[in-house]
Amino acid sequence: MLFDFVNIESENIYKLLTSTVGPRPIAWVTTQDTDGTLNAAPFSFFNAVSGNPPVLAFGIGGRAPGDVKDTGGNIRRTGQFVINLVSYELAEPMNVTAIDFPKHVDELKEAGLTTAPSRHVKPPRIAEAPVSFECERLVVVEVGIDRAVVLGKVLAIHVRDDCVLDKERCYIDTPKLDLIGRMHGRGWYARVTDRFELPRIPLDDWPARKAKAAE
Repeated sequence: MLFDFVNIESENIYKLLTSTVGPRPIAWVTTQDTDGTLNAAPFSFFNAVSGNPPVLAFGIGGRAPGDVKDTGGNIRRTGQFVINLVSYELAEPMNVTAIDFPKHVDELKEAGLTTAPSRHVKPPRIAEAPVSFECERLVVVEVGIDRAVVLGKVLAIHVRDDCVLDKERCYIDTPKLDLIGRMHGRGWYARVTDRFELPRIPLDDWPARKAKAAE
């Protein structure tokens, strides 16, 4: 069935995108305004888009025309932010920080979370998060009157000690991170506990494999 976006309202376009693109990792972003006010909020339009240079991107949806929430405003003014990842055990505290609190409210305090200092940026990371990326703003792309995509260069990554298999070789115990992602809408999430391995096929091996499959 064809869904032609020319004739579909934005609300239904959002439903189609979130129902078909998933699971989507969660960027749990901490920022700090110029007056020192902290903010924490989760965003599910998020992923890594480059390895060299290391770049993460996430999308911010505003509450009204011209608005990209406190997160977007803080990043525009300071150029710094931290993207924390969400483990299964942190799902409920993360959900608390998604409440549309007024600017003066500390979402981390409301969720019973603590902070830890970053190495290169002023915004702190969420101490309980299994992974945190310190980032500096590369560019904020305005994609609508109340929508923006933030691209940030990763300056450092913090990984919980018990999830590091080999520091020198940069091997991480990904399953132990127990990360969650968003699935469609209305509060649905997914755990990455069901995995399978599928090694890439070398070009030299493909003719034989293709012939075997045709038998």
